[in-house]
Amino acid sequence: MAQSYGGKVGKAEVGEFGFAQLTKTDSGKNSPLLAGVSETTQVWMSHQDAVLALGDGFEVIGTTKDCPFAAVQDLTRKRFSLQCHCEVKDTPEGNKIFENFAKFCGMERNWDEDTVLNHILESIKKDAGDKNVLLFLSGGVDSTVAFALLNKALGQDRVLGLHIDNGFMRKNESKNVEKAYHEHGFNNFIVEDASAGFLNAIKGLIDPQKKRMAVGEHFITVRNEVVAKQKLDESHWMLAQGTLYPDIIESGGTKNSKTIKTHHNRVAGIQALIEKGLIIEPLKDLYKDEVRSIGKKIGLSDELVMRHPFPGPGLSINVLCTDGKAGANDADEMKKAQAEFDAVQFTQFCEKCNQTLKRSILPVRSVGVQGDFRTYRFPAVLTFRAEDGGFYHLPEKWEKLEAASSSVTNSAQYINRCIIKLWQNPAISDSDLRLQEGYCDKRRLDQTRDADDIVLTALHKNDWYNKIFQHLTINLPCASTAERCSFVLRPVCSEDVMTARFAQLPHNLLKEIVAQIAKLPYVDAIFYDLTNKPPATFGWD
Repeated sequence: MAQSYGGKVGKAEVGEFGFAQLTKTDSGKNSPLLAGVSETTQVWMSHQDAVLALGDGFEVIGTTKDCPFAAVQDLTRKRFSLQCHCEVKDTPEGNKIFENFAKFCGMERNWDEDTVLNHILESIKKDAGDKNVLLFLSGGVDSTVAFALLNKALGQDRVLGLHIDNGFMRKNESKNVEKAYHEHGFNNFIVEDASAGFLNAIKGLIDPQKKRMAVGEHFITVRNEVVAKQKLDESHWMLAQGTLYPDIIESGGTKNSKTIKTHHNRVAGIQALIEKGLIIEPLKDLYKDEVRSIGKKIGLSDELVMRHPFPGPGLSINVLCTDGKAGANDADEMKKAQAEFDAVQFTQFCEKCNQTLKRSILPVRSVGVQGDFRTYRFPAVLTFRAEDGGFYHLPEKWEKLEAASSSVTNSAQYINRCIIKLWQNPAISDSDLRLQEGYCDKRRLDQTRDADDIVLTALHKNDWYNKIFQHLTINLPCASTAERCSFVLRPVCSEDVMTARFAQLPHNLLKEIVAQIAKLPYVDAIFYDLTNKPPATFGWD
């Protein structure tokens, strides 16, 4: 809007990712857009570009510390512009701003859950026509709710769920999924063990995008094999997916979006079927919280609806892969990342913590999203003073660690995550943690399953499973030998998947989890991801 009305837009001196405080100006105190909004209110930011000069006729109604034109208006032409994201939970008064805008426009409230549900059911009937529908069932929330909606719209005799054990499942996941579906009354699904084929499809791959695509394409191969085995007449069958709106955005599937990561439900084989009108995606306009709400409305149990998300590629995207060789630019960019990290001033920690704090850059890259673009950068590691048994000090207040993480990623070009080291094998030194050759094979997947099961069991036992949105256990090929590994714990809290905060687990629970993982015979280090989304994505690969 600034650009359209003669203003100036460019790269901000300081990017903003995550929390910021929006303060009303004098004009903002009388703005119809901010009526009833606190004088200073928390907002969620995600940008590296910013308005550098106002457009003609505009006035500032809200600012943040690093964004002088965070909210502007031109009441004569009835124009409002905001730099923050009002649509996410982490902008608590965002709905109030939307309500003010709707009121200013004279809009009436006409959206409710019943309307959405009826629209979805009617759309399924229309899209399916007289065809039957085959649905990939990962066992996650999205595919489960999509399955239930298809059954409700078409009846179980026209819907077949296909749960594929692709070898990337959590420990005992396929058995638990099958049991939960039967208990709910779903009998129109089959389970196919295709783990050998999937492992072969990604054998030797190190590029995360190629790995995702290989997994997605192999789903189509297995689908075709199952269709042949079940003797289904392909002319009478369509394919359904539990695709959500954020999946489409992140895959670059909307008019103005860039590719952040390619989701398995947007690979070439799927796109070809979409173009032929052979794909049904009942949830494609919804966010995760809306999907869960719809699932509860149609009678699904909390066990099915409140499970942590588990995407089709499963643990394969939690296992980072490398040939053990640094990339052509890695050494130079790691030096630049270290220099950026060293330049950050941490005023929130006590003098004792600052004196013992070590700053390092981990020699692996992970995916992030900064300013609506996909990044592939290094994580910065905070390591505080050593304690007994290989443990390291964890500062008492998570808020201080969150502020430290944001201060690092907001000011860095070569860093997109900030993590803290919680434990390291006492038998090795820091220099022993080196990049090792490692691929997504059964050995590393089993390692990940073991550690992941420890975390999830502890979360259930301590009533924390339902307090977080998702936990990912990341297996890093960064260890003293190629047979060993390091883990990053990545629990997150989110409503809509587009944004998230890292989960702030109780220290005693976290120490219990770390102690159990440290007992596994192949672990060299354990880290905790302190990064919100953005600038990081949920996963690393």
